[in-house]
Amino acid sequence: MVASNVEGKHILITGGGSGIGAASAKTLCERGALVGVADLNIEAAEALVHELKEAGGNAYAVKVDVTEPDEVNAMFEAAFSQQAKLDVIINNAGIDHFPAPLTEVDDAMFMKNIQVYLAGVWYCMKNALKHMTVNGGGHIINIASVAGLRSAPMISAYSASKHGVIGLTKSAAVEYARANIRINAVCPSFVDTPMVQGVLSKLDERGQKAMVGANPMKRLGKPEEIANAIAWLCSDESSFMTGQSVVLDGGMLA
Repeated sequence: MVASNVEGKHILITGGGSGIGAASAKTLCERGALVGVADLNIEAAEALVHELKEAGGNAYAVKVDVTEPDEVNAMFEAAFSQQAKLDVIINNAGIDHFPAPLTEVDDAMFMKNIQVYLAGVWYCMKNALKHMTVNGGGHIINIASVAGLRSAPMISAYSASKHGVIGLTKSAAVEYARANIRINAVCPSFVDTPMVQGVLSKLDERGQKAMVGANPMKRLGKPEEIANAIAWLCSDESSFMTGQSVVLDGGMLA
């Protein structure tokens, strides 16, 4: 099978230091892209970049808190100092979220979900769109979730933010289609990442089995499986696709 071609593309990933972001950085680097690994945990980002360079890849690290517009601006400036044109940004930054009834989720945690998952995507999209509209186009990939496409009891704040991301994706995709800018969302279900393992650690045995077996395949997704789909979206092979939600859920929504 021929891998999707991203050779020479400049791709920036928020939340790139672990989980789906790190798996995507590795896959894209292996396929010849220049990858910016942006993360609040700069030590994790730098460690990954060191690993990527040791393997012959082309990558750089940058610290960012996506909830702070000034830091997002600085992230883009750092990216442009590496290469003047940005081809793709993958909005992947996230925070831990643990199951709880809505009435037991404090307001600060609700707002944190909105700030990271929705406002953070908004800030990054605005910066990317301003750049891409004057540089011939590009592609924005927002990491959403199946929780943005269906009910998600016990993680209502997270679900609300991801529904918002899908709304932003669809609306902006139509708005900027004629500017040669594509905008799509990726919607995984439960994937074997440090964040999901953290959730599992808070559940009893019954809850763990229910979470792992929530889809017909009866397993967690692998970060590399999501990364392969993201790599295809980053390539020109997906050139007629915009405004879509790509679901990777082991059959959960079926």
